[in-house]
Amino acid sequence: MTTLLVVDEQVNSRLLYQAEFQEEGYEVTVAETTEEAMEKIHQSKPDIITLDLKMPGVEGIEFLRKIKEEESDIPVVLCSAYAGYKKDFRVGVCDAFVVQSADFTELKMIIKLILNHKKSDLTLH
Repeated sequence: MTTLLVVDEQVNSRLLYQAEFQEEGYEVTVAETTEEAMEKIHQSKPDIITLDLKMPGVEGIEFLRKIKEEESDIPVVLCSAYAGYKKDFRVGVCDAFVVQSADFTELKMIIKLILNHKKSDLTLH
């Protein structure tokens, strides 16, 4: 089963993501803080991560850099209500950037595309 780690400080967002993606057949783990997320990444490496940019303590962009330094093969989709971050050069290391919305269609499509691409890369090697 494909595992998804949702990193978001907002409890309602985490619950909504969890419900949406469990319905799609994913095993979903959630984290409220970047520290909790890193523990979960080290415990059981997820197949993909969704990361909110506005996080307490370490900002999402800084945490993205840390993930990519330690676990560069895990795809990370940045999710933010702030579309202006798309222009920030620091988000360039993410695998995708999605503007948060009540409609999960775009996010679900992007996650499927990334995971399918990852699987095809594994079969080519």
